[in-house]
Amino acid sequence: MKSHGYAAHDKTSALVPFKFERRDPGPNDVVVDIAYCGICHSDIHQVRDEWKNAIYPMVPGHEIVGHVSKVGSAVKRFKEGDLAGVGVMVDSCRVCANCKAGEEAYCERGMVGTYNARDYDGELMFGGYSNNIVADARYVHSISPKLNLAAVAPLLCAGITTYSPLKFWKAGRGKKVGIVGLGGLGHMGLKFAHSMGAETVLFTTSAGKVADGQKLGADEVVVTKDSAAVAKHAGSFDFILDCVSAPHDVNQYLDLLRLNGTMCLVGLPETAPSISPFSIITNRRSFSGSMIGGMPQTQEMLDYCAEHGIVSEIEMTSVDKLGEAYERVVKGDVKYRFVIDMGTLPKG
Repeated sequence: MKSHGYAAHDKTSALVPFKFERRDPGPNDVVVDIAYCGICHSDIHQVRDEWKNAIYPMVPGHEIVGHVSKVGSAVKRFKEGDLAGVGVMVDSCRVCANCKAGEEAYCERGMVGTYNARDYDGELMFGGYSNNIVADARYVHSISPKLNLAAVAPLLCAGITTYSPLKFWKAGRGKKVGIVGLGGLGHMGLKFAHSMGAETVLFTTSAGKVADGQKLGADEVVVTKDSAAVAKHAGSFDFILDCVSAPHDVNQYLDLLRLNGTMCLVGLPETAPSISPFSIITNRRSFSGSMIGGMPQTQEMLDYCAEHGIVSEIEMTSVDKLGEAYERVVKGDVKYRFVIDMGTLPKG
């Protein structure tokens, strides 16, 4: 199947137009014509080989939404014209204990990423900065027409990345939850924690984000440069979701956890965090991490968003401004997620 999009050919080059082929759809496959694709900070990390795992040529993008243009003969969940989304992964082994439990993101063989990955046959995978994508229906999600389609795109990564740990650690009424960072991930964590009924406190380094934090659902916003404001929360949180991708001190947040409290890292700093043993042995605290959710939970999250009217805060961009968008993401100069209008993609 002929496709076209934008690709990086090495870690220093700009994204440029690129023609490629996807597999022909089989009986269990869905073809999605891509309308919008979010820009995740991990796109930039991988394009620039900051994680040292880049495979070129690379077509990034794993926050994909659009319309179904073709369905295989065995597919029952979709029909042509349906709204659909594809997220961070497009395959897994399907037979390990984790896959059978609907936790495909933790596949024991290793999930197949939507891009910068090879499938189990060794074929290079290309992502959503393109006109279409083909995937097995198990890894394609239904999207409600109630929601702004462009603003749904980041839910396929930023949404499920924050929803999954909040659900796992049972954020809700009677719980005090901290959200660290108000960016692409943090603003979604804030929306979800608030909607679940938790007492929600946002931690940010920027005084300029206080008003936004309050608008997006924070019961309190703490500017972390004010050490006294941070200290007054010592030993009081049930759960803290750390959404920061830049290097930072995690110990100041671990010290805010109550007995048996957990801090979960979902941001991906380039350098490993340094943890003081005293910060975790005190109050029997836990420091953990979380990926995206499995396929059932991702659909659950999308349905939850439709029910509660939750989408990402986005700024639209176009394929000819990808370089500018990347630089602004790195600087934190976006509120709070860029989404590419794939209608700006030149015809193949």
